[in-house]
Amino acid sequence: MRSASIISRVAAAVVVVLAFAACSGPGSGDIKRAAAGSEAAAVVELPIPSATEFDPGHIVSDDSFYDSGAMSEVEIQAFLEGLDCRPKDRVPCLADFMQSTATLPAAGPGHCTEYRGGIRERASRIISKVAASCGVSPKTLLVLLQKEQSLLTRPSESGYLRAMGYGCPDTADCDTKYFGFFNQVYNAAWQFRQYTEQPDRAYRIGAVDVQFHPDAACGAAPVAIANQATANLYNYTPYQPNPAAVADPEVGDGCSAFGNLNFWRLWHRWFGDPESERYPGFLPPCSRLVGGQACPIPEATLPAVPLARLSAD
Repeated sequence: MRSASIISRVAAAVVVVLAFAACSGPGSGDIKRAAAGSEAAAVVELPIPSATEFDPGHIVSDDSFYDSGAMSEVEIQAFLEGLDCRPKDRVPCLADFMQSTATLPAAGPGHCTEYRGGIRERASRIISKVAASCGVSPKTLLVLLQKEQSLLTRPSESGYLRAMGYGCPDTADCDTKYFGFFNQVYNAAWQFRQYTEQPDRAYRIGAVDVQFHPDAACGAAPVAIANQATANLYNYTPYQPNPAAVADPEVGDGCSAFGNLNFWRLWHRWFGDPESERYPGFLPPCSRLVGGQACPIPEATLPAVPLARLSAD
């Protein structure tokens, strides 16, 4: 599902070089294949719980969502190499994709720190550096790349351009100024940091009506959003699965939107329980946000906010 919330004030000037032709081998500064000279170990897929266990108010824990150190660059590379990747359009798999990236300045206090650009950076390096810069877990970025464009297993030329669904609202064409793998990954992570730093928006901690589908006629239902990470996902993709999607997450019906349910299912498949926390009971709520930031004050009965009011910043 494509993102329904876009920013327009950052990284429009990012210089993006899609280096499909530069994938023959890594430069001297790049990491080598995790299993040099042999096949990488296949990613072991974990059991996915029944969709009836999906909690629309707590899709992923703050700890899981914001843990920027959850995977090293080498671990990301090994993960990408271990996937069953079958590309389209004669493009490389992410394990072999490289792109030159621009240097982006720090976005301000509490926001993304500087991203130092490089020549022919592997996808794994870009993901690792963006995660560290914007305080988002590499697992979050990997799951979103698959959820939005199936880029980890079925990459395509179009998928690389629209990698995170950023700048691609459900009701309009994609904004081409955000095209490109690095552009997409950085802007999506920037946007999640923006949601975190400015949480007073349509989807926030508390009770909020969430639609089942872009078509408002499909209805909505209140969701008690429990944490900032879940609010972030709804601001990015503002739909919850309807009963038909929960009953059959592979098919659903004409009013089903699968995006946030797929985020939960993909995380389970590759990384285990997205709601898990490393130190349950020892740290106060929201201390896992970057910099020890406090949670926004929950509001038990927030009024419903029409989708037309979704902020573009």
